[in-house]
Amino acid sequence: MQKIPEATIGRLSVYSRYVGSLEKKGILTVSSAEIAEGVNGSPAQVRKDLAYFGEFGTRGVGYNVESLNQQIIKILGLSIRWNVVIIGAGNLGSALTQYKGFQNRGFNTLAVFDNDVNKVGLKISGVPIYPIDRLEEFVKKENIQIGIVAVPFQYAQEVVDRLVKAGIKAVLNFAPCVISVPSQVEIRNVDLTVNLEILTFNMGANKF
Repeated sequence: MQKIPEATIGRLSVYSRYVGSLEKKGILTVSSAEIAEGVNGSPAQVRKDLAYFGEFGTRGVGYNVESLNQQIIKILGLSIRWNVVIIGAGNLGSALTQYKGFQNRGFNTLAVFDNDVNKVGLKISGVPIYPIDRLEEFVKKENIQIGIVAVPFQYAQEVVDRLVKAGIKAVLNFAPCVISVPSQVEIRNVDLTVNLEILTFNMGANKF
């Protein structure tokens, strides 16, 4: 199987959101140039990214908006719903729980876990907060596929180990540290500080 560049997958997600917005407006067809303009990219890059997965458009006509959106959604694995838990009910965990974009894209946040007895039993936007001791039991019972880790860095590896032991297949880690997982488990690390530092580096390089 041809290896798809990770950057391409990221751009597909952006294309999908843009094409989805066109579909909601009732627009029937769109060209690669129009997609590129809408996402601040290039027509050649749009065509190259889509070509990894087959031929979706007609030369001189463009892409059928509804069909293209459904194809990208299928490619991204979003044609099914994914059950998610969030570990950490602090400021970041609470914000992630309340983020409506997850639900809109097919991710069902079923529970939040925390070790703060003052938070256990409460709800965040209707999502219950459970004690961390129930994590493994809940993951297995509810067939949770994805765990989002929003705990202080010193607890992150322990939390991820528990998720993996419970059968989680993918982890989105917001803790600012390196996490080890078995080869069969997918992990994505989101370090907000690193991204800010990339911004400041680029600003300095461009002498803003």
